[in-house]
Amino acid sequence: MRITLAQLNPIVGDIGGNLSRAVETLAQAARERADLVVFPELFLIGYPPRDLLGRCWIIDRIEAALGELARAALAYPELGIIVGAPLPTGRETGHGLYNSAVLIHDGQILGQANKSLLPTYDVFDEDRYFDRHNGATPLEFRGEKLGVHICEDAWNDPELWPRQRMYDHDPVEELAAAGATVLINISASPYSKGKEQVRHRLISRHAQRHGLPFVYANQVGGNDELIFDGRSFVFDAQGQPLAVLPSFAESVTTVDLATARPVPYAPQSEIASVHDALVLGVRDYLRKCGFSRAIIGLSGGIDSAVTACLAAAALGPENVRALAMPSQYSSTGSVSDAEALARNLGIELEIVPIKPIFEAYLATLQELFAGTPAGLAEENVQARIRGNLLMAMSNKYGSLVITTGNKSELAVGYCTLYGDMSGGLAAISDVPKMMVYELARYINREREIIPLASITKPPSAELKPDQRDQDTLPPYEILDQIIELYVEDDCCAADIIAQGFEEEVVRWVLRTIDRNEYKRRQAAPGLKVTSKAFGVGRRMPVAAKIEL
Repeated sequence: MRITLAQLNPIVGDIGGNLSRAVETLAQAARERADLVVFPELFLIGYPPRDLLGRCWIIDRIEAALGELARAALAYPELGIIVGAPLPTGRETGHGLYNSAVLIHDGQILGQANKSLLPTYDVFDEDRYFDRHNGATPLEFRGEKLGVHICEDAWNDPELWPRQRMYDHDPVEELAAAGATVLINISASPYSKGKEQVRHRLISRHAQRHGLPFVYANQVGGNDELIFDGRSFVFDAQGQPLAVLPSFAESVTTVDLATARPVPYAPQSEIASVHDALVLGVRDYLRKCGFSRAIIGLSGGIDSAVTACLAAAALGPENVRALAMPSQYSSTGSVSDAEALARNLGIELEIVPIKPIFEAYLATLQELFAGTPAGLAEENVQARIRGNLLMAMSNKYGSLVITTGNKSELAVGYCTLYGDMSGGLAAISDVPKMMVYELARYINREREIIPLASITKPPSAELKPDQRDQDTLPPYEILDQIIELYVEDDCCAADIIAQGFEEEVVRWVLRTIDRNEYKRRQAAPGLKVTSKAFGVGRRMPVAAKIEL
């Protein structure tokens, strides 16, 4: 059987546009003499559709689109189609929807496979929308029994759930036992660092365990906070890869299961994958939200430098505008490093000193602040002035402000509401500080783009004389480890202390993370690249008292 994997980038809600992409792909698959073309999970509506699924007219349009796709298939009578879509269950109880894979051939819908395992952890909330389907049965096509299943259906592997197994049955095992001759998984599996290798091992084990070829078709592209890396696979019955599609790019690839031979496989390096994920996430967020240009505040520091590089790679340097906004506390290097970066990237930079505005603010506040010592409130006025200037430029020129704060800062609230947090997208809000340094070195791997001084200088918010981040925070190499253990690994204070970290530091970090949940609730959407990002995948209460 010749199978075409359609690793494509749908736009959520754009049923007509996604349908057009599918119809275009049929022609290519037919030219390559494919027997079957396979699209990703929920392709016709895009993943994740979230509460769009609650609109009845959306489901009506999906069913109409399936009808149009079936009619388009009449032009390719040798070609079968598997496409993901939400479909009514026909039952009066439950949510009334299945997450389905539909088999189409020669103008007819021949059958459907419905998702059995509905994830409800991290960024997933599928039992909010879908009903679970019990039992997995192969779909017959051209003398083959297609073991079609959907994303999470392939993830009930004991090695993935070291604490407690999430599900009580294995759809892949059921399909193999029912006589499947090829296993096909349609997926919308979000990226996080290291996940590519996990998927490779998972799918390879399924193929080996059941002695069946395995086709894995994954979505690619950025949708809101989530980035989908694609990296679809085809494995032979011995678990060897017959095809490995690219990461972070669309690809339509045809594989002949009968004649293909194993190909080499090497995972993308972790920091390269994080970089490429962020570039794709920035590009798609702006494009799908209707923006073509971005604006960024450049401080001369490493965070804003990395953010500007990502934006220039995503949008083109001609579509990135930067503002340097020095105050009386800014070092000379802050401006000169920003200027050097802008020259190296080829982006537009304007310098807008904020000292006169800051002094006007202080004069206005003098009576209101009378009798109190100068402190954090005055410092944060500067950040809010900068935020206001960026937002004014955004409003005037229709550019999206990309904020520059990293995960370490966001975790402990080392950021200013309505100041440096102002913007439409937080590009590196899931990138810990030490990883920001890795990204900078990766960006500079062939030539110096980010000035060396931006990488080597001590981090500083420059809101008061001689300020350094480490005056307030633990060293980032320590802070990042504690954040990872608490936020990503769900370790308690005692567990973290037992790993050799100072108790006072651990308890301060954990208290500070919890205390700043209210700030994160008001932050711009951030691109997810780690196993647990602040935002949609971490739903913590704001008004709470948490025992550490």
